[in-house]
Amino acid sequence: MKANARAVVIGGGVVGVSTLYHLAKKGWSDSVLIERKELTSGSTWHAAGLLPLFNLSYSVGQLHKYSVRFYEELQAETGMNVGFAKVSNIRLARTRDRWDEYMYYAGIAETIGVRVNILTPEQVKEVWPLCETDGLLGAIQHPDDGYIQPADLTQALAKGARDRGATIYRHTAVTAIEQQQDGMWKVTTDKGEITAEHVISCTGSFARKTGEMVGINIPVIPVEHQYIVTEPHPAIQERRRQGLPEMGVLRESDSAWYMREEAGGLILGPYEVGAPVCYVDGPSAESEYELFQEDLDRLMPHIEAAIVRVPAFGEVGIKKVYNGAIAYTPDGNPIVGPAPGLKNFWLNEGHSFGITAAGGAGWQLAEWIVDGDSTVDLMGVDPRRFGPYATEGYLIAKNEEAYANVFTMHYPDEERAAARPLKSTPIYDRLKKLGGVFGSVYGWERANWYAPEGYEVPKDQLGVGADVITSHNHAPPLDDGRIVEKWSFRRSNYFEHVGNEVQNVHGNVGVLDMSPFAKMEVSGPGARVWLDSILANAIPKKRGRIALCHVLTPAGGVRAEFTVYEWAPNRFYLVSAGGLEAHDHDLLQRLAPTDGSVHLQPITQNYGVLVLAGPKSRDVLKKLTRTSLENKDFPWLTAKQISVGIATAHALRVNFVGELGWELHHPIEMQAYIFDRLMEAGAEFGIKPFGIRAMSAMAVEKSYRNMGRELSIEYNAYESALDRFIRPEKPFIGRDAMLAYKEKGLRWNLVTLVVEGNSDVDARGSEAIYDEAGELVGRATSGGYGWRVGKSLALAMVKPGQSEVGTRLKIKILGDLYDATVVPESPYDADNAALRA
Repeated sequence: MKANARAVVIGGGVVGVSTLYHLAKKGWSDSVLIERKELTSGSTWHAAGLLPLFNLSYSVGQLHKYSVRFYEELQAETGMNVGFAKVSNIRLARTRDRWDEYMYYAGIAETIGVRVNILTPEQVKEVWPLCETDGLLGAIQHPDDGYIQPADLTQALAKGARDRGATIYRHTAVTAIEQQQDGMWKVTTDKGEITAEHVISCTGSFARKTGEMVGINIPVIPVEHQYIVTEPHPAIQERRRQGLPEMGVLRESDSAWYMREEAGGLILGPYEVGAPVCYVDGPSAESEYELFQEDLDRLMPHIEAAIVRVPAFGEVGIKKVYNGAIAYTPDGNPIVGPAPGLKNFWLNEGHSFGITAAGGAGWQLAEWIVDGDSTVDLMGVDPRRFGPYATEGYLIAKNEEAYANVFTMHYPDEERAAARPLKSTPIYDRLKKLGGVFGSVYGWERANWYAPEGYEVPKDQLGVGADVITSHNHAPPLDDGRIVEKWSFRRSNYFEHVGNEVQNVHGNVGVLDMSPFAKMEVSGPGARVWLDSILANAIPKKRGRIALCHVLTPAGGVRAEFTVYEWAPNRFYLVSAGGLEAHDHDLLQRLAPTDGSVHLQPITQNYGVLVLAGPKSRDVLKKLTRTSLENKDFPWLTAKQISVGIATAHALRVNFVGELGWELHHPIEMQAYIFDRLMEAGAEFGIKPFGIRAMSAMAVEKSYRNMGRELSIEYNAYESALDRFIRPEKPFIGRDAMLAYKEKGLRWNLVTLVVEGNSDVDARGSEAIYDEAGELVGRATSGGYGWRVGKSLALAMVKPGQSEVGTRLKIKILGDLYDATVVPESPYDADNAALRA
């Protein structure tokens, strides 16, 4: 065994070998892969080999797109047949909601360059003659995908890696992983030791055991997945004798199964409710080519539905039932990126669609490791989207839920119920009594909106069809049995109630619990200089001023966003999005100097945040504090520590809704007291709580940017229109690349659009945008209805030639084209008069 390597990949499944291949392709020929048994002997060997391009995640969609294209190139490069059958795949729709989902996805596909065909039931019958089409609305088809032979693909990747100088050690078990004082990693195996600069974990079902070796929790636990292989069917054999093309991969999402041809017969793969997790403590040391006992009783509803749709499936015997482990994460997306808290330790784990994602995940991880950053925004698969709350019990509940929901409709407003409530603020029960309808972010419960007392959705609006297995289209019932929220791709039942919340904030005053904000104190003699060196904006010289600041990537994209407030000499309070806590805090830790001049203290759990906003917010707060709240004493974008009754809070005069108001950052143990005093003091002014959806609607009216949408590593800071938050005269991360990119010419411009003619649907993000000639010129990043301006709005990235105010464009929302016009930024209160009031 080699004593040294540039990088060591642990795990010889398709994901690990792809990672090795792409590292070698990037020039790191001194990379090594270590596999405990044979290549593919974990989960790869029993995978069905499907290549679904369909995914509602932008990040995962990009990985899948690359893989499908790359696998054909790999076959040509290595001369090895990877068994790629480009037979297409067809997704059937039986309900209007499913069709909306497909049309929403088609917008994502178009903007990332994936071909999608729309099929009528008659066309489905033409390409899949054994399929009964009764009850179908139609289907979508990916003409460029199909299936592949996983073992052959892995061997081709291995050959390609070896041809580029990389080394693979089989039958070699890793027994310890330890980082040395110089930052290098020592990987101990039963065949010797190897020292490397980087280690990449691609260990599948062993992920949690690998994590234990380095002291981290990798949020991956596998779930059992079964699929059935039948005996040959005469009709399929006859098609082959006639030289007819193989029928594509068929998916009836509404019954939660996929089907494809296999050796003259069929494969049926259901995704059932009740599939259990497995390998919670990891497989045994001797595990190899392992399967579990099949359980056909669990699959019977899906089998029966499949026979109705494809009667031929019920006409042949079962040859084999495979029941093997598939790695899962709480949201079903893989984990690709740096391990939080560790230098040069990388994760490529949790792949529930590992064959499809392997190529793209290996590609992007190699880009990140070798060049310092990925080229695709991987926020949707970043390991740091989960936090310490994702413990064993949480993972068991959420991973089983994620598996059971593979084929359910992924409504944009869906909030899944497993492992909730987990993290809640002291006023959770108070908000619940006021009608709060909650969602979850980073384990925290947050009120999305408030249902009026006694409100419920009429029963005839619930469900999408009694014969549809995946018919769950609403939130779980409340304690008293009422169902108050129906999910939809369109304006749903809560639409008017969110509007009422907006109007109350706009006309009176509202209160919003934003305690899940990520919070970090940066202190020490070097704090100011260090922050100034990493942030694109200048740190306010005067204590008490607030600045919105961004960390850019080395290439000039946007990596993170912070509100910065110096709340004591050389003590800075940094606030960022609650869902990005692990990401943002890990980023700061990685960038921090090691000379002791800067100290980082995460304090998210210590402080609650209540947003008080609306034209009467000053009147409310006046009743509770002696501090002058007048403009001359407390102007916009400043902060002070104040008393709130007998409690204390740092009052930041800033918010994400565009109205007069303050964020009250307070010791969490004082939250119930402060909330009660605000509600009492605000009663005469019409105070009411409001939720995240009202906040988001108001943010779109102000053209406010969000990380992962308008702000991304894929967009230069100037493309995201952050000009007023950039100080190019000072040095900071990514400055030179950002300026050089701007000098060369921006590819995109962020614009605000007014959408016309849409009465029951609004943009949500990822919709395709066209010029008047019908050419694709951009994609929406956010959208919603602006209650204060009375218009449907969207934020979008478009080509520079289409960004002038007044430009007429088209936007496709759920398959329909609507007129859209570029308008000035901040359709509501462009001069910020309300904020400055």
